[in-house]
Amino acid sequence: MSIMARTDTSLVSQWWWTVDRWMLASLAAIAAIGAVLILAASPAVAERIGYDSFYFVHRQFIFLALAFVLVFGVSLLSTRDIRRLAIVCYGAAIALMALTLYIGVESNGAARWIRLGVFSLQPSEFAKPGFVVLAAWMFTERRLDERFPGYAVATVLFALLTSLLLLQPDVGMAIVVSAVWGVQFFLAGLPLVLVMAIALVFLGGAVGAYFAFDHVQTRIDRFLDPSGGEGYQVTRALEAFHEGGLVGRGPGEGQVKLVLPDAHADFILAVAGEEFGLIASLIIVALFAFVVLRGFVRVLKNDDLFILLAVAGLMAQFGFQAIINMASTINLIPPKGMTLPLISYGGSSALATAISMGMALALTRDRPGQVGTR
Repeated sequence: MSIMARTDTSLVSQWWWTVDRWMLASLAAIAAIGAVLILAASPAVAERIGYDSFYFVHRQFIFLALAFVLVFGVSLLSTRDIRRLAIVCYGAAIALMALTLYIGVESNGAARWIRLGVFSLQPSEFAKPGFVVLAAWMFTERRLDERFPGYAVATVLFALLTSLLLLQPDVGMAIVVSAVWGVQFFLAGLPLVLVMAIALVFLGGAVGAYFAFDHVQTRIDRFLDPSGGEGYQVTRALEAFHEGGLVGRGPGEGQVKLVLPDAHADFILAVAGEEFGLIASLIIVALFAFVVLRGFVRVLKNDDLFILLAVAGLMAQFGFQAIINMASTINLIPPKGMTLPLISYGGSSALATAISMGMALALTRDRPGQVGTR
């Protein structure tokens, strides 16, 4: 028996019967796994740098609680309100990203964070969902009215965001944003010739990044020449997966968290592999794949171009970020400091992911009688 009757006309009841509960449950499962892995991985890291054992645990649990409040709140919004939220997210994030160039907190050679008391905010995380929705909006308006400069506006928004990302520098996130923008542009009906031209531009940009940024060159060189012995975290992560086998060494029995600086963040999947094994790791992969595929399946039932482009972009962003984190952990691509959404430690990442997924849930809700994009 359902906890809410279909005849109940309250806001929460209407939300419950129209939201994609399968996607919601999958996101909750990912966050629950993340909470368990933070409990497993972060105490050793906290103790090593002189914090209380549960310093990261307490903070991440607060972030996750706030994240689900955000998911619920954003998923209640109408299509028009999602656009308004996107304007606020993108505009505020761009302004704060510009500020990071002057007052940003530097870490590992990059100034991506602004210190707000005991919390460090990474504005670029919040620019991503705003940009995806705004780009979808501009592409749609261009298709509805050929006189509207939607493609040009979307390109300017893209250029502004990626320029600020490269100035920080954050090449990895710039690549994710570029890939998502390319996916949306393609779905919007970009001619094949222009698709190929953009692909060549992206390829040229990747080559240019290798020569322009020392840290990018170093990571790629280490990836191409493992014998150099400098890929310490990746090497330890691969050893952790080997030690974990199929079912893992058991909760709390892992050793990789004792030596990996980012065991609670970028390399948290290695902790999962060692303590809970290959099967648990594959379940995590399957949950991310399910969320992305579920989003595409839901949106393909909708004939609204804006919703199609926005949800496709949000799902691509979520999936690309997960793939990059996982692939770099197992040495399929050069390492990149990118979190595993809702699993890795990080307040900005958790809250921005919540906004993205709340937007996707809002746009894919069943709304009988809803027409148009205006």
